[in-house]
Amino acid sequence: MVRIRLRRVGAKGHPFYRIVVADQRAPRNGKFIDQIGTYDPFPDPPEVKLDEEKILKWLRNGAQPSDSVIQLLSKTGILEKVR
Repeated sequence: MVRIRLRRVGAKGHPFYRIVVADQRAPRNGKFIDQIGTYDPFPDPPEVKLDEEKILKWLRNGAQPSDSVIQLLSKTGILEKVR
């Protein structure tokens, strides 16, 4: 199954995440299919950059978002466009 999930790339003590499309069996920071955005939790408010076209394409093709990505997509309003 293909999932949309977070991939940690930040330094120790300062997380930074890339939002990627990956096979469910791949490790958290392993091989991925496509990068569709970034998430930086440190600024106030947290900074989220998303490629809306790619996200909608992957969701319509059956990719399942993880719980954390569902929260990010619902805050930005992208999840409502799919339903």
